[in-house]
Amino acid sequence: MTRLIVKRLLVSLAVLWLVTLLVFVATLLLPGDPARAILGQQATPERIAALQHQLHLDEPVWQRYLDWLGGLFTGDLGTSTSTQGPVTALLADRVSASLVLLVLAAVIATPLGLAFGTWSALRRGRATDQAISGISLVIAALPEFVIGLALIVLFATTVFKVLPSVTLTPPGEAVWRQPSQLVLPVVTLVLVVMPYITRMMRGTMNEVLDSGYVEMARLKGLRERTVLVRHALPHAVGPVAQVVALQLAWLAGGVVVVEFLFRYPGIGQALIDAVGKRDVAVVQAITLIIAAVYIVVNLIADVVGILADPKLRTESVR
Repeated sequence: MTRLIVKRLLVSLAVLWLVTLLVFVATLLLPGDPARAILGQQATPERIAALQHQLHLDEPVWQRYLDWLGGLFTGDLGTSTSTQGPVTALLADRVSASLVLLVLAAVIATPLGLAFGTWSALRRGRATDQAISGISLVIAALPEFVIGLALIVLFATTVFKVLPSVTLTPPGEAVWRQPSQLVLPVVTLVLVVMPYITRMMRGTMNEVLDSGYVEMARLKGLRERTVLVRHALPHAVGPVAQVVALQLAWLAGGVVVVEFLFRYPGIGQALIDAVGKRDVAVVQAITLIIAAVYIVVNLIADVVGILADPKLRTESVR
């Protein structure tokens, strides 16, 4: 077990290093000169050269990459060219605000998706199963901005007008101090990821319920609840853990669109602003944070899949 986990961890670290390389190269390919973009109409050749020297843009590419990579190990994400301050200070509040959205969406969507998928499998072929399958299929086909706009029309602007359509948190105030403005962004993220978890759980649970060991448990006279909890769910959760991980990892990137739609002060809005201002250090930092979350979530899903699935757990012990 430990050996397998260490192997997955080493692979994740290698992938993360490749991501740092790709992120750095991608930001180099962005059009325009950062120094010229910052100076604007005051961009004389002398001032451009001075600013390039200040930002270390006149150094070799490999040296800039090593300096940036070394800063990551010490918690230094660089200096924002738009604020002239540390990137860590700029993103501290925004990262915490985005984490609030991600955690709330994950905590709500995961158990609901597993519960609806299990319920649909237990009612296979009935009206409940058909309703859950049909609704989840329709919602899964909708992009996140369409779901968000529909919720805004329904609950904020046209029909009920009971929730704010955008985030109006004053500067310096924590966004969770006004819970009402979190409702629509969180519900949007939940509706985006929950249908995939529900459909995967339904399909996996159907296969497990038709398996021989579940039938044998029923023949032994065990109660249906015992059969479900002890024999069906452990074998179904393992494969579903990978789908849950993919959906939760998607949240780290998909939150960009949702935050822009609701003007939410998180990393998504910060990324859009940084791209518009040609703030390379902030773009690199946010992209790396999203990639790191994606990798960590998948690593956790691998471990959970091994621990939850009796067959995989037995093979790892051998």
